[in-house]
Amino acid sequence: MAAALALALGWFWLRQRQIASSSGLSSFPLDDPWIHLQFARNLAEGHGFAYNPGVPVGGSTAPLWTLVLAAAFAAFGSQPVLAKALGALAVLGASVLARQLAWRWTQHRAVALIAGLATATTGPLVWGALSGMEVALAALLVTGALAAYAAGRDATAALLLAVSALARPEASLLIPLCWLARPITWRRTAITFGAAAACLTPWALFNLTTTGTPLPATAAAKIEGGLLGFLTGTYEPLSTALLGRPWQFTVEWVQWLGLANILLPIAIPLGLWALWRKFGRAALPAAVLILHPLGMALLAPFRGPGFQEGRYSIQLLPLAIVVAIAGLYGVMAGPRIRALAGVLFLAASVAGLGPAASRYGWAVQNIDAMQVHLGRWVTTHTPPEALIGLNDVGAIAYVSRREVVDLMGLVTPAIIPYRRAGEIGVLHYLERACPDYLIIFPAWFPTLAAMSDRFVPIYRVRLDHNTVSGADEMVVYETKWNRWRPAPTPCAKDGRRTIS
Repeated sequence: MAAALALALGWFWLRQRQIASSSGLSSFPLDDPWIHLQFARNLAEGHGFAYNPGVPVGGSTAPLWTLVLAAAFAAFGSQPVLAKALGALAVLGASVLARQLAWRWTQHRAVALIAGLATATTGPLVWGALSGMEVALAALLVTGALAAYAAGRDATAALLLAVSALARPEASLLIPLCWLARPITWRRTAITFGAAAACLTPWALFNLTTTGTPLPATAAAKIEGGLLGFLTGTYEPLSTALLGRPWQFTVEWVQWLGLANILLPIAIPLGLWALWRKFGRAALPAAVLILHPLGMALLAPFRGPGFQEGRYSIQLLPLAIVVAIAGLYGVMAGPRIRALAGVLFLAASVAGLGPAASRYGWAVQNIDAMQVHLGRWVTTHTPPEALIGLNDVGAIAYVSRREVVDLMGLVTPAIIPYRRAGEIGVLHYLERACPDYLIIFPAWFPTLAAMSDRFVPIYRVRLDHNTVSGADEMVVYETKWNRWRPAPTPCAKDGRRTIS
């Protein structure tokens, strides 16, 4: 499995080199990994869980990944390549655990081996290993929890599931499913929900202290509806919440599974049926493959399960592979037919690597050419004390080490109430925070971009083949509050000017 994963990673690296003209090990296919890296570096350097040093904020839906990165940075130095190394190790571990889970469910060594190899060579998981995101860690923890559950180690499974929710909150749906899958006792109930409370309560309290809500600022800023949206004041029509979005997410989920491996949408129902026949109620955790898109749609929707290579769904991909393999094993008769089905399944996983590697290469090119490039430009062309307003807060902040104001609210939660009033609300917040420079997608903020009396464009970057960035063009504006212009407009705040 290690050799299979190494070959898959090499394929992705080759496509990155061909498309992005980069062999750098510190390039990522999204801007968001740089957010984790910024938090982790500040933690490792003693500034606390803060984006701007000294200003604590609950700005991560995956705090466990941030803490793991911070530990690596403290031990080995703040090197972004460590995120890739940890991601690759996590996917390798998930592959080994997928093999164990398949063995527990089928008692067939060849089937288990194919499940492990398919996990190591499926496009979204290889992407996750190199993405710098938390998805590989979440896949490792979820698969480990299910392997422990299948082995009868309920306490271990409960702890791993509770911890996995700190890597990807969508994994929390497995907690009640595993609880319901065996006879309900006071002991099992206390272990299951006690572990969840012990792991999640400290993070909720930190969020409450720093953002005013138990949810991290990233969630509060992004949620588009559902139950949590209703509780936090984001309303949508009932027809959308209960019918339209669940159907949309389910269709997208099936399409994403087919993109990862064309046989998954066909084989998963067979696997669920085979596992139910064999284990009955004990197979209930596998039903998360049906409930996942519905849970996303009904509880806290933001985009869909296939968004950005399935970053909110990859943690379930090893389980999906194991269930699909179990389904093919269960319906195929005879060793030769089963062997052929296994080979075809593995070939289907490998076939998806090529397109996934190309998408990865273009995504790396986009982020390097825009956000990373602008981070370097800011480093060279602005004073170290400059305050920068951003709508993409990752690479620019990490590379430049400038203090930032996040217009989207991910790490500047104070702006979220202002955002509800649209661009005018954002402008009112900027008039309080007074950034020296503003770097935004004009397509996202056309009203601000047109205010030449407040924001003067001084530099711009445009992508010719944009596949992942939020817009084709990003522009640097000097603001009227810029402290280094001849006659800056006075700001009401002095010294540190971010508003917490």
